[in-house]
Amino acid sequence: MKVKRKVIEIDKELCDGCGLCVPACAEGAIQIIDGKAELVSEKYCDGLGACIGECPNGAIKVVEKEAEDFDPEAVMEYLKQKGKDIITVQPNNWPVQIRLVPSNAPFLRDAELVIAADCVSLVYDDLKNSIVRDRAVLMGCPKFDEPDAYVDKFAEIFKNNNINRITCVIMEVPCCSGLPMIIKKAMDIAGVQIPVEEKVVHIRF
Repeated sequence: MKVKRKVIEIDKELCDGCGLCVPACAEGAIQIIDGKAELVSEKYCDGLGACIGECPNGAIKVVEKEAEDFDPEAVMEYLKQKGKDIITVQPNNWPVQIRLVPSNAPFLRDAELVIAADCVSLVYDDLKNSIVRDRAVLMGCPKFDEPDAYVDKFAEIFKNNNINRITCVIMEVPCCSGLPMIIKKAMDIAGVQIPVEEKVVHIRF
């Protein structure tokens, strides 16, 4: 299914086939074909652009367009076929990054949702057991990602999935403070009211 999303685009006129972008793509979405880097399939590209910094010629950029939706399961199968050592787990939901999760993902339907800042998972060791448990979870960074894109994504999720409750977990830093405001703005756009509990992780040295 085609959706409007971010995906990489390779300028073959600028590409010299050096191959530095290939190992930079964790999903294996780029290969050198006939001496040029090529996107194997749009569904393997998560649109994050980790490959861009490795290209010495500026041949790769991230564009927003109608593209095949990112398919994590297809990526896993593709990597297995390429002989990659894959560790299989059974999370409550996947993907967890706000930018990547489809707004109609099945795990969002009627969910109790945890929306957490990225840093929380590395600082707060008991996040999974004490807060996430069997709830759906989405993670992101309102400083490094685009807040307006978060608002649009959450508005779609709230409008279409009958979210029962939200727990917002952030760090006690200014860049995290935008996340609760993003959630509120998205609810206003979606025309819904969802109970929100905010938890703040404090750091003590």
